[in-house]
Parts: sequence; C-alpha cells; structure tokens
Amino acid sequence: MGKIYQIMGRSSCGKDTIYKHLLQRGNVNLDKVIIYTTRPMREKEAEGVQYFFCDEEKYNHLKDSGKIIEERTYNTVYGPWHYFTVDDGQIDLTKGSYLIIGTIEMYKSIRDYFGEENVVPLMISVDDGIILQRALKRELKQEKPGYDEMCRRYLADKADYSEENLEKAGVRNFFNNDGEVEICIEEIEKFIRADEM
Repeated sequence: MGKIYQIMGRSSCGKDTIYKHLLQRGNVNLDKVIIYTTRPMREKEAEGVQYFFCDEEKYNHLKDSGKIIEERTYNTVYGPWHYFTVDDGQIDLTKGSYLIIGTIEMYKSIRDYFGEENVVPLMISVDDGIILQRALKRELKQEKPGYDEMCRRYLADKADYSEENLEKAGVRNFFNNDGEVEICIEEIEKFIRADEM
C-alpha cells in the first residue's frame, strides 16, 4: 500500500522547487498529484505542471458533480481564488506512493479522506526574512508585480502556519530550507526512504 507525501509551507519557502526536484531526481519512487486552481497562470507556469488551471464555470461543475475531495478559497486583492484536489483518478494507493503540495487545511482533508496512516505531512520551514526576500524577488520578475497580494499572502501564511495550527494538525516532520535547497531535498529523500521501509 502506498502513501501520499504532502509538502507544505508558506509562500516562497521553496515548495515548488523541492517538489519538482524530488520527482525529477528519482531517488524516491513517487508519482505526482496535480491540484486545480482558478487563479491566473503566472509567468513560467504551464498547464498540468504546477496546477490544472480552470475558470469558475469548470470549478462549479466539478463541485456540483461531487468530484472535489478538498478545497480552499483565498480572498485575494484580485478576487477569490480556489485551490482544490479532484477525484480524477490520479491517486491509487494500491499502485504506489504520491507527492502533492498543499496547505494544513488541505492536509487535514486529504488525511481524513485517505486515512491518517496513508498521508504524511512534510513541512518546509524558512526564516521570515528569507521568505520576504524570496517573495519580493519573485514579484520583481512579474510583468505587473502584485506587491499588495505578496504582503497579504505573507501575513495570511504567518497565521495559517502558526506553531499552534501545526501542532493541532499533527504536523511533526520539519525540513529547513534557509540555505541550499539541495540539502533540504536530500533530507526529505532520506526521510521518505526510511518511512517506506
């Protein structure tokens, strides 16, 4: 029986980079799970890589047909953005283990859906100053930087990923990504290999 390993952490902590490298390196045998979002695609993102991007109409259709396993809605400065996992055949624990990116709330919903013994949270921790530097660097690369949204996201994440919330959710596996991402990736690979034994 396989497991779902869920990477979580604040915006700009390096989740996407870690996720991509864990899958590409092949040091752990994990298939990817891609979640859906109604937020606009950013530069250098591609359909079916970071997310499946969809409009409100498709989101409402999936919701009405009972296909959404879990969802989160963020009221951004651009309006509501939905992020959600769909029961679309991507996950079959009889065939192997999977890697997914998400939030604490997503972890709790996925855990409740698939069972606590089948879902393992991997929390990426980064110093506040480094988070802000990375977020600003990313926004500066955008054609139209969203500084207001960057600040909103930082403050919301600070509250969402509080020690109290992590403890309540039972998140105990922490991996620091203040320095070289390679070190963080290697620590996660070592953890997963030990967990799979």
